[in-house]
Amino acid sequence: MLFGEGTVAETSERRERAMRELTAQREAHHKKEMAGPRRGLVLVYTGAGKGKTTAALGLLLRASGRGLRTRLFQFLKHERAKFGEHRSLDRLGIPYQGLGDGFTWRSRDLERSADLALQGWRAAREALLSGDYDLIVLDEFTYPLKYGWVEWAEVEAALRARPAAVHVVITGRDALPELITLADTVTEMALVKHAYDQGIPAQAGIEH
Repeated sequence: MLFGEGTVAETSERRERAMRELTAQREAHHKKEMAGPRRGLVLVYTGAGKGKTTAALGLLLRASGRGLRTRLFQFLKHERAKFGEHRSLDRLGIPYQGLGDGFTWRSRDLERSADLALQGWRAAREALLSGDYDLIVLDEFTYPLKYGWVEWAEVEAALRARPAAVHVVITGRDALPELITLADTVTEMALVKHAYDQGIPAQAGIEH
């Protein structure tokens, strides 16, 4: 056989076979996707790596684009914070609320930090149970849970009692094992490398 003889037909056959397999995979995935119940999910972004809040904000943006009613509660950032996400949310008309007093590890009054977290949780719980929203983000909420400022049993009860279609996104390091067990989707951000380690300070539009 001369070099190249028959290769055109063989290549065409491989391509057609690959296309048939891909089409079958897509149809199977679509059937599986449509067969399951449509309900609200609990999604958790945790781990030491960067990107937890960023991922949650991406979901918030996607949901808003689909016409879902969304709201953001941030448990560390204070109510006057105007970082990049806040400026964007203002333009989009998406409600958000800062519930903390800055970064907890810099707090000079941890009792006040704990009180703010508990008050913030009560506001978030009210929104969660109201049915007024389709997706609620509890940003950096793992910290009040970890420190015991908000009781897990109370949070679990609210998550189970929320309207069936409400999605909840929770971010922060060190998610409780109980939260991971309850959640439908959990993503752990792994720290591989960070600009901080090279002495590069936080960048506007990237970290804040």
